[in-house]
Amino acid sequence: MKTLLLDQNLSPRLINRVIDLYPNVLHTDSVGLRNAPDRDVWEYARLYDYIVVSKDADFSELLLLFGTPPKIVWIRRGNCSTSEIAQLLRDHFEMIETFCDDPESGILALY
Repeated sequence: MKTLLLDQNLSPRLINRVIDLYPNVLHTDSVGLRNAPDRDVWEYARLYDYIVVSKDADFSELLLLFGTPPKIVWIRRGNCSTSEIAQLLRDHFEMIETFCDDPESGILALY
């Protein structure tokens, strides 16, 4: 599975809650992209072949404009806790794994 890159709208604490399933998970803070514009995060993910995980609709718009890579896992829940997001990523592990390997898919929405 490719590395997940957690967008800045997700807590860096999320890493510790999912690292057992996603061992290479990173946060934008850890790669020097704290407060970076979405386009910079997009470009970084494209260059290094990461899957962006975000609650931000802007990434779906970037996908429409530029296509893949990168792929996007779009968290479509409203206000929710880091624990809820961690559980969502855990519950959908197999779906995310399949999505990562599917060359035809560019976005996976999780509710």
